[in-house]
Amino acid sequence: MTAANHFDVAVVGGGVAGLSAAIFTARHGLDTAVLSAGGSLLRRNAHLENYPGFPAGVDARLLLDMTRDQAERNGCSIHDARVTRIDRDAGSGFVLGTASGEEWSAEYVVAATKNTTDYLEDLDGIELLDRGKTFVATDRSGRTGVPGLYAAGRLAEKPHQAIVAAGHGAEVAVALLEDDDRPFYHDWVTPEGYFTGRGRDVPPGCEEIDTAEHRRRERESIDVVREYVAEPHPGTPDQHPSVARED
Repeated sequence: MTAANHFDVAVVGGGVAGLSAAIFTARHGLDTAVLSAGGSLLRRNAHLENYPGFPAGVDARLLLDMTRDQAERNGCSIHDARVTRIDRDAGSGFVLGTASGEEWSAEYVVAATKNTTDYLEDLDGIELLDRGKTFVATDRSGRTGVPGLYAAGRLAEKPHQAIVAAGHGAEVAVALLEDDDRPFYHDWVTPEGYFTGRGRDVPPGCEEIDTAEHRRRERESIDVVREYVAEPHPGTPDQHPSVARED
């Protein structure tokens, strides 16, 4: 196995739960890879209307593209790979095998693949729940019975809503950071002097920025969003596989 295939965190699944988890672990300095076979269920949504921050709704494929790009901007690497097995490894934590024959290793794994669980079935300590669909048993923060392995979003029996899945991905990532024995994590950008002006050190995951940097970031965010929404998204909703298709 090459060093290029080893990461601190491997996230299996590129939907909003997995990408949200990846953003948080990467922003806290963990080398994070997202292994995704594509086809997030959110792509079936014709127009997403209950995701906060979009008063008139948002194209679901655009939201996924923006979230994926946000993960990459924060240091995640994203790979087209279908994980077929996960094994424990004393040296690296976990070894992940893929359909193409590649192997990846990671100290931590976040499983976020909706109801796909075949790659977990041979892992000692995992508990799968059959509720018509298969889920992974976890505590409320996504910890499974296997130390270092977490489940996020729908796979962990969370309600079938994009915002819930995204929020749970973030919660799982923070639990992972706590288990990694890292200091309490905020991920908060504050005005200059917010902490240091009171004689305090800037906490881990936080950052103080002055007015000029605040304005620079504000302009950049406006420019980036404008670019995303300048034209309608070219994608169309995926149909449910059971719906008859016209030739």
